[in-house]
Amino acid sequence: MKPFIIALQFLTILPIRIQAQIKEEDFGKALLYFPVIGLLIGLLLSANVFLLSFLPTPVMAMLILIISVIITGGIHLDGFADTCDGFYGGGHKERVLEIMKDSHIGTIGVAGVVLLLLLKFSLIASFPEGALWKVLTLMSVFSRWSQGFACYAANYARQEGKAKYFIERAKKLDIFSGFLFTLALSYLFLKLDGLILCFVSFLPVFLFFQYIKKKLGGMTGDTIGAISEISEAAVLFFSSILYRINL
Repeated sequence: MKPFIIALQFLTILPIRIQAQIKEEDFGKALLYFPVIGLLIGLLLSANVFLLSFLPTPVMAMLILIISVIITGGIHLDGFADTCDGFYGGGHKERVLEIMKDSHIGTIGVAGVVLLLLLKFSLIASFPEGALWKVLTLMSVFSRWSQGFACYAANYARQEGKAKYFIERAKKLDIFSGFLFTLALSYLFLKLDGLILCFVSFLPVFLFFQYIKKKLGGMTGDTIGAISEISEAAVLFFSSILYRINL
């Protein structure tokens, strides 16, 4: 139960506290539940598709986007902004990490977040209700699994930090199980298109992941957040393409 609550704490703003002592390995075990928390977040977003359906499509899309940011406390957007600042302004690894650790957001970080949100908004607004709720659910599940993948497939790039134990204690079986869960849900929702969506969405995520590893030699909490945001944008983007192919 502890790993599930850790995942819930890390991925949402729900005020849940664990009374028992937390061990380092509990953080690694929590990665198994990342896609499950993603499913809960996705279903919450999906519910708003129908609750807000009486509104004009752009307004509904914007409100869903706002809700998605509120649920996570904007932690992944913050990581994306810091990653943009660090990778644009830094040269060597130490300088990049120094910029990313700075609590102030720079011009490139602001521009990156604005452009990312505009892309998400335009894509969300492009789907009809019947397709949107499925896409939002799969987006949330896939992006949380991608965070687990990033933790497992890289070392920790800093000496200390919030993501350290997630990365150091990640287990292959948990990540693979999460991937099977993501694939199964994708097939349940979209059949063969769902499987295609998972694999094509993973391509930009993997390329970005490799770029981060080359730049920093590993992951940080910020880059994991950036991976999550890229994953969400990728699912929305490729879902839009697949939807139009099937029209």
